[in-house]
Amino acid sequence: MDISCVIRPYLTEKTMTIAQRGWFTFVVRTDANKAEIAKEIEKLYKVNVIDVRTVNVHGKMKRAGKRQQAVLRPTWKKAMVELKSGQTIDAFQFGGTETTKA
Repeated sequence: MDISCVIRPYLTEKTMTIAQRGWFTFVVRTDANKAEIAKEIEKLYKVNVIDVRTVNVHGKMKRAGKRQQAVLRPTWKKAMVELKSGQTIDAFQFGGTETTKA
């Protein structure tokens, strides 16, 4: 059974800014290594990966429910992928043109 190590693109204001410089951020499985991540990104998006950086993001304690009980959010892994110059991934492109009110 072939399970993808890339879960989804990680889209925030900061990741959209660094995507303009060629670094794209993804949420990946916690057991994925850099070689697997690079191979999977190349296969999914038809791009050339130059570098991969990963970080384990530890889950935060949140208070939830009527009694505000402490709940631990899950730990997850983030991968930042640098692509060959001139290549992009469509998920990180801005959707439309901005209009201003006169």
